Amino acid sequence: MPHKHPFGHVIYRRMAHDHPVITHGQSIYLYDDEGNSYIDGSGGALVVNAGHGIESIANAIAQQAADVAYIHPTMFTSSVLEQYTQALCEFLPLSDGRSYPVTSGSEAVETAIKLARQIQVAKGESNRHIVISRWMSYHGATLGALAVTGKEKMRNLYLPMFKDVPHIPPPYCYRCPYDLTHPDCDLRCAQALEDKITELGTEHIAAFLAEPISGATIGAVVPPDGYWPRIREICDRYGVLLIADEIMTGMGRTGKWFAVQHWDLEADILTLGKGTSSGYYPLGVTATRGAYVDLIAENSGDFVHGGTYSHHVVGAAAGLATLKYLQDHHLLKEVNKKGKFLERTLRKTLSEQPFVGDIRGKGLMWGVELVHDKATKKPFNPAHKIAEQIADEALTRGLIIYPGSGSVDGTAGDHFMIGPPFCINEIEIEEMIRILNTSLQTIFARSE
Repeated sequence: MPHKHPFGHVIYRRMAHDHPVITHGQSIYLYDDEGNSYIDGSGGALVVNAGHGIESIANAIAQQAADVAYIHPTMFTSSVLEQYTQALCEFLPLSDGRSYPVTSGSEAVETAIKLARQIQVAKGESNRHIVISRWMSYHGATLGALAVTGKEKMRNLYLPMFKDVPHIPPPYCYRCPYDLTHPDCDLRCAQALEDKITELGTEHIAAFLAEPISGATIGAVVPPDGYWPRIREICDRYGVLLIADEIMTGMGRTGKWFAVQHWDLEADILTLGKGTSSGYYPLGVTATRGAYVDLIAENSGDFVHGGTYSHHVVGAAAGLATLKYLQDHHLLKEVNKKGKFLERTLRKTLSEQPFVGDIRGKGLMWGVELVHDKATKKPFNPAHKIAEQIADEALTRGLIIYPGSGSVDGTAGDHFMIGPPFCINEIEIEEMIRILNTSLQTIFARSE
């Protein structure tokens, strides 16, 4: 089918999809040029934490751009950059946290991988260069980030173009890769890390990279409580750095500033993005412990890495204003309160749907997995694109959700995610779930 768009000169990811023209947003709503409104039930790609149309954030960006829009990070610094990283440090679950701002989550992951390598070299472990990650994960679209990503649909086309890394299975209890049941499994999925480290040789492993709560690839899968403490212990035993990818979960999305805090876990390196600026400016951050930065400075003097738009002053202004807004409006408290209401409403409304297999998540980050058969957990035929159909149906009814596929074997398996702005209220949550339920029923009726 020929594709058409309002103006015709943009390359869109979904080329056959006509994109509504959005003119403005306010709170949890987006509005298009035909007068339609949409509840942003997923904050885009779980990006918009603070909400749309916040003047204080927009004004901070505008004022900084008017004062000075760009300075090169190897030549100058700025008060706004120092203020932002100082303010962020107060919340980072890192000892004496230090931050390297970039312009995307993918860049934050690339930076983290390079940082892990340089830390190991500075420690006298120059053979350590391998990063282990997990299948069914997503860490970014650049080639280095794709190598650690475990989403096969995103990787396969580009496999000849990057150096791949070892992957282990995720802690996905609904579809345990070992066909075991928690807690009798003795956390076999965590033991997989130690097995992989010893298989490859301890002296070669620089870091383990993973999402604290799995993101868009399998939809808000929360690991068993013992998983992360076991992973931390394995990393410590073998001298492996732990990189927590908090790009989706960070900045309050799960009810704590960072998801690792649900397990009192201190990572060695954190990657941030999405909610860091609530989508008002392209901003990512790689953060690590101060001792590691000091070690690099003493060993080589410089971090061997760079980017034209890293340490961007407008990005720092956006991040600082977003952080202040989240604090001033006590939105973390709201995430916990509204997250519990969202969970209850989701489970009450959708649990009995014949094609809803699993509902999981934390805070205001929830995933719903769809199955053709509840008893066997058999997925839908991937050619039917069930999650995408539901998202499109919901959009026509005024609700934005975030669909995903390939959660079973890289090809089959459908789910969608719910992650609205933190300012949503209970009446709006009920309306969101009502539209979602109607959309599910409409698509399921067609698929029978």
